[in-house]
Amino acid sequence: MSALKGTALITGASTGIGAVYADRLAKRGYHLILVARSQQKLSEVAARLKSTGRRIETISADLTKNEDVQRVAERLSTDPTITALMNNAGIGSAGKLLDANIDDLESMIYLNVTALTRLALAALPAFVARKNGLLINIASVVALAPELLNGTYSGTKAYVVNFTQALKNEVEGMGVAVQAVLPDATATPFWEKSGRPIEQLPSEIVMTAEDMVDASLAGLDQHEAITIPALPDIADWGKFEAARKALGPNLSHQKPAARYRIQS
Repeated sequence: MSALKGTALITGASTGIGAVYADRLAKRGYHLILVARSQQKLSEVAARLKSTGRRIETISADLTKNEDVQRVAERLSTDPTITALMNNAGIGSAGKLLDANIDDLESMIYLNVTALTRLALAALPAFVARKNGLLINIASVVALAPELLNGTYSGTKAYVVNFTQALKNEVEGMGVAVQAVLPDATATPFWEKSGRPIEQLPSEIVMTAEDMVDASLAGLDQHEAITIPALPDIADWGKFEAARKALGPNLSHQKPAARYRIQS
């Protein structure tokens, strides 16, 4: 067991990735505040983690609702014992956009983008002031592949990547670790809820939640801002970033590119 590191607040902590993070962060020295909608499932996770000897608190909150997000954000901004935020809560959609329920998409955008942003920005000022803190945001590999699943879900996860990279730049040298994790297909209840059972996916592309979290924490230990657990060669991510940045000098000019100019 590691020395105490403060308290980690984990959203979406009742199942899957969040529950595994709870176990691993407890073993790394964190007390826990577990947040999810189902109090029963939270209590079950807390009971399983009792043997870690950590202090475990549960908060039942629906983070698709503004009042619940505000309640958790208030805790993050006022509790000086919280030293880590693990933004894991999220929902997805695997169906076609033209068949989607717009209210469901709106809830997904709120949870995956707005709630994540509010919670991160509630926690970070105190982390920066104390020069100590950890922020982990769960994105997805579909952030890099908008043609997969549907563009709304992948768009929310692309936002998480961009948001995390911007935060990383802002807090550089301030004692705060910031990481975005891009899981591939992971064996969790996420798939059933999104309308595509995990059994429909080829088994060779499905990672266990335990392997995903352990790989992500290894990436954190290696000071990665972006961790893609399934990616064999991190140099490929470096090439992707280099290609993106190479566009920079030509993204803004006084005149349109020659191919867009009307010939008189």
